[in-house]
Amino acid sequence: MEFQPNIIGFACQWCTYAGADLAGNLRCKYPPSVKLIKVPCSGRVKPEYVLEALAQGADGVLVGGCHIGDCHYKDGNHKTKNRMDLLKKMIEDLGFDARRFKREWISGAEGKKFAEVITQFTEELRELGPNPLKGGTK
Repeated sequence: MEFQPNIIGFACQWCTYAGADLAGNLRCKYPPSVKLIKVPCSGRVKPEYVLEALAQGADGVLVGGCHIGDCHYKDGNHKTKNRMDLLKKMIEDLGFDARRFKREWISGAEGKKFAEVITQFTEELRELGPNPLKGGTK
């Protein structure tokens, strides 16, 4: 049986979560590998949430928010960009492959993009294999 990655996704309620909802309405096909957690804004996702998901065995973590300049809370996605850029380096320092973490800007009108991002991320994680804490490699 083919390895099915377990992806935890933190999704801004206004954009990425709405994009996921649209993907469902459009009946876009994508792997059932993502478990979405709706957050008010991607700026509310603390780096420790991502690290905890990996520590608990998630094979990958996605943080999705509004496009830069379109944040419903003015500058939440700017905070996300800065925090998550640093987090990616921390993830590598902890011995994980940085490809296990993805940050994407997906609007509520981009259901197709949401499906494409999940499909691509799932394929990347299949190549990497399970989380090293579950017996996989980096």
